[in-house]
Amino acid sequence: MYRHPSILMLSSAIFLAACSPAEQSTPETVSAMPSATSLGSDPALIERAAQIHERVITLDTHDDIDTSNFTRSNNYTSDLDTQVNLPKMVEGGLDVAWFSIYTGQGPLTPEGYAAASANALDKFEAVHRLTEEIAPEWMEIAYTSEDARRIAASGKKVAMIGVENAYPMGQDVGNVKRYQELGARYMSLAHNGHSQFSDSNTGEADGVWLHNGLSDLGREAVMEMNRWGIMIDLSHPSKESNMQVLAMTKAPVIASHSSARAVNDVSRNLDDEQLLAIRDNNGVVQATAFSSYLNSEKNSAHVAALNALRGSIAQSLGFELLNGAQVRALGEAERAAYQARVAQVDELAAPRIAAEVDALAPPVDVSDFVDHIDYMVKLIGIDHVGISSDFDGGGGISGWNDASETFNVTLELVRRGYTEEQIGKLWSGNLLRVLDDVQRVAAQIQAEEGV
Repeated sequence: MYRHPSILMLSSAIFLAACSPAEQSTPETVSAMPSATSLGSDPALIERAAQIHERVITLDTHDDIDTSNFTRSNNYTSDLDTQVNLPKMVEGGLDVAWFSIYTGQGPLTPEGYAAASANALDKFEAVHRLTEEIAPEWMEIAYTSEDARRIAASGKKVAMIGVENAYPMGQDVGNVKRYQELGARYMSLAHNGHSQFSDSNTGEADGVWLHNGLSDLGREAVMEMNRWGIMIDLSHPSKESNMQVLAMTKAPVIASHSSARAVNDVSRNLDDEQLLAIRDNNGVVQATAFSSYLNSEKNSAHVAALNALRGSIAQSLGFELLNGAQVRALGEAERAAYQARVAQVDELAAPRIAAEVDALAPPVDVSDFVDHIDYMVKLIGIDHVGISSDFDGGGGISGWNDASETFNVTLELVRRGYTEEQIGKLWSGNLLRVLDDVQRVAAQIQAEEGV
């Protein structure tokens, strides 16, 4: 949790000293509490926010991972170039990271399912390797809310596991129990693209649907998730799929990383009908710090201004910036050379961004993020809203661009008048309450069935 400057530096120093030299972060990664001037807040408010941040359990429900960062020689004990890792969690006071077992949507074929399954199992293994072999002194997997509270109280960081896209399960809903045994505590039935279980929100773009909601297999998966205590995640499926899930589930649901569509109209956000249905289901919606989901117009203006600056610098150096498809078409050597030139452009752009980009087209920031929290709290109540980042998966905003800046969210909540009890609910209390409810329902179903 967040510490005052002296405590923060001491805890980080202890963390660094315990790591091998290859794993240590440099002392420069440790910073003191932001100043009142830099955050536009008075010292008393910052002090009060810091005390609240230290006392509550801060929990982020969606952090993507790359398994190349989970090896013995390269892992989260170092301050890697990732938005989430142990030093950044220590610095920002982020207690719980839900690591995402993400698989992009591929073909609905035996070969596609096999490749997806291998990807998912590789990520499960990576999380277990980090927490059980590489850094068990610093991070532990939680399987229940009691685990999360116990581990956080011990001073360790908490890892929890969610599955983003059920596609890797193939045609076998028996994999729900297998994934639960591997530590999964939430799962979405689709991602960006229709799966064998559910339509995706992406169908809005072309009006093409595969199942008109859930497939028969998807309905079986809902029942299996209820049976084995996995929270159903509504963040990526279509609205029709979500409403069908809500009509049939016996347990509360979550949206692990979605914001309010009434505030910003994109298909990845939830409209009021879905938000109210989740409230009535006693579930929780985790607002997400993803710029284009929070304020598309503001984000587009900022990106355009930034690209204009980078483009002009590239032109002055005698080369042209490429789009993603063009970069992917390059050979390995060409790509490496291109990326070196881009790094040079970004280095030259960095000192000019504040004056030439941010001043003209401000980036999406923590205030925009909390606007979504405010809206959902007013609509569905404080007990049904939570917090997520989508770090290392496209998330990150000005002021909360990695785990080291987690305190800034608490500060903005305090600035807007949220109480410590309410902030505790938003950061973790609501999500952990849903997990308790889901696991209680699972125990009842298993008892009734004599499992």
